[in-house]
Amino acid sequence: MEKFDLEAMVRPNIWALHPYSSARDEFTGDEGIFLDANENPFGENNRYPDPHQRLLKKALSERKQIAVENIFIGNGSDEAIDLIYRIFCEPQKDRVIICPPTYGMYEVSASINNVEVIRVPLIHPFELDIDKILSLQAKCIFVCSPNNPTANSLQNIERLLREFQGIVVIDEAYIDFSAHKSFLEKLSDYPNLIVMQTFSKAWGLAGVRVGVAYAGKAIIALMDRTKPPYNVSTLNQAEALKALSNPLEFERQLDTILKQRSLLKEELNKLPMVKYVYPSDANFLLIEVTDANVIYQYLVDKKVIVRNRSTVVRNCLRITVGTPEENRTLLGTLQKWESG
Repeated sequence: MEKFDLEAMVRPNIWALHPYSSARDEFTGDEGIFLDANENPFGENNRYPDPHQRLLKKALSERKQIAVENIFIGNGSDEAIDLIYRIFCEPQKDRVIICPPTYGMYEVSASINNVEVIRVPLIHPFELDIDKILSLQAKCIFVCSPNNPTANSLQNIERLLREFQGIVVIDEAYIDFSAHKSFLEKLSDYPNLIVMQTFSKAWGLAGVRVGVAYAGKAIIALMDRTKPPYNVSTLNQAEALKALSNPLEFERQLDTILKQRSLLKEELNKLPMVKYVYPSDANFLLIEVTDANVIYQYLVDKKVIVRNRSTVVRNCLRITVGTPEENRTLLGTLQKWESG
């Protein structure tokens, strides 16, 4: 791409912003009598959390081999999405590109921030329409890879990074389930790149709500100055640190999910109701069936809950890879449907 001008990308009011300075910004030590933040002096969770998540960033830095200055931690990935709009997109003026079918919060957050959305649908077989994208003027583009709900890793992202004249956000929520490399290794090559990851999927902490954004030092500094002061609780930071401290359990669970994904695909393909199982680089399968609405309701009635995505991909269900027992129950229930 042409020389990237971050200053021109950022909203002027963000450059002029004087961020809130909390008590924990002014004193960062661990010992002392804390009478500076109007906290209740009693209890186990009476103190505000570290607003900069120093221990968690250090642990992530060591695992990912990325400098702490290139890491933002938020209350789920959705906080990072919202901050990107606030930092880069002027309401009623700037535009953002999304590529449906994709994660719905990109468009919801755009609507909340009053930013115009340009939809450039994926082209067969669920790939980016690069030429169309590059013909448009927009401040940002959100790309989910592996994509939700289609489960595939998108191609030609490198060309997008080279030629798109704006911020490229790559959402890698499912990257741990993919054989493709993360774009984290490209951060130093592309100053317009933001990579989002999460503890909600492969790390098994969806209820904890910890999301991560990686970008150049200047972009991360902007995200830190616009976030709420105590955006990730002490309890949530502790759970993420606990998960990172047990990489063997992470690998064990990941291996089980990948093996079950292959098994589930093999068994689903044997069912007459299943017309096609799409390739997956995620922890779910998108399947085309004979009648998605009817089969979905049948499964719900049997207390097996999948996601009906037929409104975005015709006649398709999205099935998360469960435990071996859960997957056997799913398959057994579908087999009963086939047998009448």
